[in-house]
Amino acid sequence: MLNDAAGFREVYIAPGRTDMRRGIDGLATIVKQQFQLNPFQKNVLFLFCGRKSDRIKGLVWEGDGFCLLYKRIEAGRLQWPRTSEEVMSISREDFRLLMQGFSIIQRSTIREADISEIA
Repeated sequence: MLNDAAGFREVYIAPGRTDMRRGIDGLATIVKQQFQLNPFQKNVLFLFCGRKSDRIKGLVWEGDGFCLLYKRIEAGRLQWPRTSEEVMSISREDFRLLMQGFSIIQRSTIREADISEIA
């Protein structure tokens, strides 16, 4: 379920560190107050990562109640974005890459000036 994001309309990740002691109510409050999103959107997955990059929590509203997901990666760590304070909507491909341990945040770009200096 969590490896391919099948069945979710959208996937949002909360960059930075989240207190992983939070439960359903605490995570729903983050979604609502910090990110100004509705946690009651059906089949929308919200993902959170704590200090340890080998554990994530997911929150999804299924229409009749919340489902709290918890995953601990046995080998390796997630390349979780830590710098932004805003929630990020990611594609299924980005989600798949994240679950495989790849970084989904581009750290630097090639500027036009850099390309023209080469030519």
